[in-house]
Amino acid sequence: MTPRWSAQLTPLRLPGFRNLFFATLGSSVGTLLAAVALALDVKDRTASSPHSGLWVAAVLVVEFLPTIFVGLLLGPLLDRLERRSLMIAADVLRVGVFVALPFAPNAATVVGLALVAGLATGFFRPAVYAGVPNLVPDDDLPAANALLQTVENASWAIGPLIGGALTGVAGPSAAYAINAASFVVSIALLVRIPPLLLQSERALSRGHWRDLADGFGAALRSPSMRAVLVGWGIASLAAGGANLAEPYLAKDTFSAGDFGYGLLYGAIGSGLVVGSFASAPALARYSVARVYGVGLAVLAVGYVAVAASPNVWVAAVCCVITGIGNGAAIACNALLVQRGTFDLMRGRALTFVMSVTYVLVGVGNGVGGLVIHRAGARWIWGGAGGAVLVAAVAGSLLARKLGSETAAAAEVVPAERTPVAATN
Repeated sequence: MTPRWSAQLTPLRLPGFRNLFFATLGSSVGTLLAAVALALDVKDRTASSPHSGLWVAAVLVVEFLPTIFVGLLLGPLLDRLERRSLMIAADVLRVGVFVALPFAPNAATVVGLALVAGLATGFFRPAVYAGVPNLVPDDDLPAANALLQTVENASWAIGPLIGGALTGVAGPSAAYAINAASFVVSIALLVRIPPLLLQSERALSRGHWRDLADGFGAALRSPSMRAVLVGWGIASLAAGGANLAEPYLAKDTFSAGDFGYGLLYGAIGSGLVVGSFASAPALARYSVARVYGVGLAVLAVGYVAVAASPNVWVAAVCCVITGIGNGAAIACNALLVQRGTFDLMRGRALTFVMSVTYVLVGVGNGVGGLVIHRAGARWIWGGAGGAVLVAAVAGSLLARKLGSETAAAAEVVPAERTPVAATN
């Protein structure tokens, strides 16, 4: 291992970040393992219903819908409340959900409990990324983000496979139990992090709606966050359409069946792991604007190459390229938002940006569904590539202004801060 690559592991030498890293690793694998179990559980419970597909869709939607709700309506809580306590409370709530799920009497209860777990996740994940800049020196922030993104993406690739196999052998209750245990481990790790290491100060409320508006304003005034809202917003819209078209591409265009769909899906996941891990050395050598633009451009090239592929095997290789660009761009998103505002506003700004991009993915899903039978999967993926190329130019140009906005963000509510007491 060269010094450059070993430097990526430097944040793990810090006890606070190391505990957060392993807490995130455990909960990510458990959550994605259980996500498959939830879908299969609801499918089996509603097998005799003509609306079984809608029930499965509902359990998939509630996994990300609460994140939109948190970002648009509850983001200020991430800055007003102690982040460590908020993350622990989210884990406690998720333990309760997954302990209760085996006793759920029907599909509606399963969906309801999944909604509660999704709400907890909607607080946990932005709290993690809002706290990371306080856990590591600024020079190590790209490496810290890359490590977190790598484990999340690896969990995305591995968790569903394990979840599907485990559910097939032992039923969904086994997956639920493992997920509950992963949150218990996460809690044990989080309590070892002093609150001061996750949050330098807490905001005092000026009224919930005023606090919410302050967060939106901080996001819209920051050039780096505008880079994410514009660049990643366009990319999210395109990705929504491509995601919708992916099973049609595999099964109809390439005649590769369910295996082909899994192959493309897994190839993207593999590329995501590579792209997120490689983002740290790239950011150490080049500016975030350049890495962001190149990452999005690679994503665009991957989309177009998949659209032009003669068969599913070539498409799978191109999907790896797509994932690499995607992983690098996502790592840049985290860095741009973290450095784009003061700690006092970071939680609500993060949730706002996440909500907007989730909404755009949903819009892209809808648009893709409307045109898939008219345009075909190849054209949707090709069009997505063209849109992401526009995103690469816009995001790169806006990201060049990174650096001047943090001080401005600190002046939004200068008199309304409360320090967090250290517990060391």
